[in-house]
Amino acid sequence: MTDPDQHARALAAEAAADNDATGWFERLYAEAEAGDATVPWDTKVPHPLLVEWADAVQLQGGGEPALVIGCGYGDDAEFAAARGFDVTAFDVSPSAIAGVRDRFPGSSVHYVAADLFELPPAWRQAYQLVIEIFTVQALPVRLREAAVAAISETVAPGGRLIVIQRRRPDGPVPDGPPWPLTRADIDLFTANGLVADQIELLPDADGNGARWRAEFRRPG
Repeated sequence: MTDPDQHARALAAEAAADNDATGWFERLYAEAEAGDATVPWDTKVPHPLLVEWADAVQLQGGGEPALVIGCGYGDDAEFAAARGFDVTAFDVSPSAIAGVRDRFPGSSVHYVAADLFELPPAWRQAYQLVIEIFTVQALPVRLREAAVAAISETVAPGGRLIVIQRRRPDGPVPDGPPWPLTRADIDLFTANGLVADQIELLPDADGNGARWRAEFRRPG
């Protein structure tokens, strides 16, 4: 059986050869929906570092709007909805959106297909909570600043952004995906009117590598 991570990288390499940074996501999710592939990051639970953070800050939405970036099959979005947020969650892959609607029929989350680099104007500074987990690291480094800017622009005045990414030490850019983030990459989130409340570097559970968990807010 093909290793899911290797298959995802092969699809990404083919897309990159065609100068298409995001088309491989739809190919992967379409294959997964057909039963021909596995989405390697589909853990079927919200990310543990998101849950830990939410518990630590006693996160409660009270009906406030939240946005989940690159939602995939929706576990993080459903978690935010369970915490009381009015959640919009998007993915570039229509097949992912079809799959998540099947997985969570009757969900209160507004699942939509959308491109990070062409978000609806109405989403600009519209969300009190924005959740970004692993989307930036799945995009080529040449798109990093644009991706960070697009994500940051969705945070409302007084709102906050939680970012979780793999950490890359300073040095050569690895073959990807993923393309983990350096501390300088994390700091890019402060170039669009956001300020950092907390930036943590946390070891992976297996002791191999580390993850960034960072919280930003837009003054207002």
